Amino acid sequence: MKVSISKGIAKGFVEAPPSKSMAHRMLICAGLSNGRSVVHGISKSMDVLATIDCLEAIGAVCEAQEDSIIVTGVDITKVAPKKILKCRESGSTLRFFIPLCLISGETSVLEGSEGLLKRPMGVYKSLCDERGLEFTQNTNSCIVKGPLKSGNFKIPGNISSQFISGLLFALPLLQGDSTLTITPPIESRSYIEMTISALHSFGVKAVWKDENTLFIKGNQSYLPQDTTVEGDYSNAAFFEALNTLGSDIEIGNLNPQSIQGDKVYTPMFQQLTLGTPTLNITDCPDLGPILFSVAAAKNGGVFTGTKRLKIKESDRAEVMAEELRKFGTAVTVYEDEVVIYPADFHKPESALFGHNDHRIVMSLSVLLTLTGGSIEGAEAVSKSFPDFFEKLDSLGIEVAKNDN
Repeated sequence: MKVSISKGIAKGFVEAPPSKSMAHRMLICAGLSNGRSVVHGISKSMDVLATIDCLEAIGAVCEAQEDSIIVTGVDITKVAPKKILKCRESGSTLRFFIPLCLISGETSVLEGSEGLLKRPMGVYKSLCDERGLEFTQNTNSCIVKGPLKSGNFKIPGNISSQFISGLLFALPLLQGDSTLTITPPIESRSYIEMTISALHSFGVKAVWKDENTLFIKGNQSYLPQDTTVEGDYSNAAFFEALNTLGSDIEIGNLNPQSIQGDKVYTPMFQQLTLGTPTLNITDCPDLGPILFSVAAAKNGGVFTGTKRLKIKESDRAEVMAEELRKFGTAVTVYEDEVVIYPADFHKPESALFGHNDHRIVMSLSVLLTLTGGSIEGAEAVSKSFPDFFEKLDSLGIEVAKNDN
């Protein structure tokens, strides 16, 4: 899909969509509970739908009602998955479900797009090799076989927190107690805390013994809940970026006490407006593309802690550099740093490309409100924010879609 966005100033009120990160976590906790849960505030993004598909594959029953999902959970310690788990393009879904599939002694198959299966899975491969478990990764599938036993686990902290969260879902269900040691530096700690928070809300405890070690008691049970997914700071950032660039938008459905790491966009946008700062995005890598966009339109910036952008839906540092250069912006990408230089920012002379990455599309859309222009491959927004363009249009920004 190609979208054309007209130059304009956005004004009005918009609600942040539900947090995709918390939706994954709450739905999984509900699916592991002994009983009926209701999870309110569910956006039907492609990633969340993938998690619902996988819950049904392991035997949970999911019923959609408006923006809620009624989940009747399953005891995965007694019932192994009988169907293929279809993870689509969702990295969170794949990495969260692998340890759950390892609980039984039966073979489980998780499928996903070729792009998803290219993303690193070495942490789980090493874990399985160490414990004599089966783990095979192919072009579009991952095949695993347990049984996973409780014990002492050690995972590097400078990789995706999704591996840590995946184990945190599974370890409480095992027969014995476990410890999970994360070797520093721990990146994206806020996402680990979000998982711990979701567990606690469903009656399961994982506690920090020290700064780097989690203790997880075994033989725990998830308790069904009626709960609501809070608004998403990651996607609210695109509207706050519009404010930073001159729009006047009030953003609702955000919890000021949220533990979401991407809350930090407010002071970061302020720094980009006031000068050319150095910003470390180790703990908020999903903000990278929109921070790069604001830096390009403002005073430039130096961004450190960027190496993990290589293993997202796209190589986000490289593809943002490619697209920002169309606006006249000079960008240099290093191993763990991105430098965006102040430049003569202007309307792109050719169409922009979304690179099959939702955050790239939305970040470029924000810039096009300053210049006008078009984006090819804009359908990628369906991964996390399917009605993004409708909301942008409701704020007075003219958006034209072409599906040809």
